[in-house]
Amino acid sequence: MSTSAVITIVVLVIATVIGIAWLALNQRSKRLRERFGPEYTRTLEETGSRTRAEAKLEKLQKRVEHYKITPLSSETRARFVADWHKIQSRFVDDPRGALTEADRLIQAIMTARSYPAADFEQRAADISVHHSLVVEQYRAGHEISLRHAQGRASTEDMRQAMIHYRTLFAELADESELTRSANVRSARA
Repeated sequence: MSTSAVITIVVLVIATVIGIAWLALNQRSKRLRERFGPEYTRTLEETGSRTRAEAKLEKLQKRVEHYKITPLSSETRARFVADWHKIQSRFVDDPRGALTEADRLIQAIMTARSYPAADFEQRAADISVHHSLVVEQYRAGHEISLRHAQGRASTEDMRQAMIHYRTLFAELADESELTRSANVRSARA
């Protein structure tokens, strides 16, 4: 075999390996973007690197896979839903207190589902693995809740936070009817 034939074969093999590696990386990126939705973009912006963002998300996914996230029993779900309705009805008379209670209820339902107790960023990251479409709702509601704690949230801000929390609550409680009602009300707002 001539030297030029060997070089051609080596170049083709290298090009094939590079092409396969490129396809594998693009598949990985696509899979993570689909799994994490807006959280993928947020993590990419936070890390400044696709490689670091994807490594962080894969590490998060592997860690959360070891959690024993459990569905709520029908009795526990009913209790949480009743508590949520009480909090919502209290909003008219005491929006500040209702928002604080809603934040606590979100933490309580996460604990009941067996998410580990952690700081907000860790809880949001953990939720993003299984609930990527509502984690932004959690972040938005929490941000308003923080402004509320500093006395910088208007009643309208708090109403928006309650809508954000309701969306997350419905997802965590697996209350599709509550989600439909929230979406109808949000569309009207």
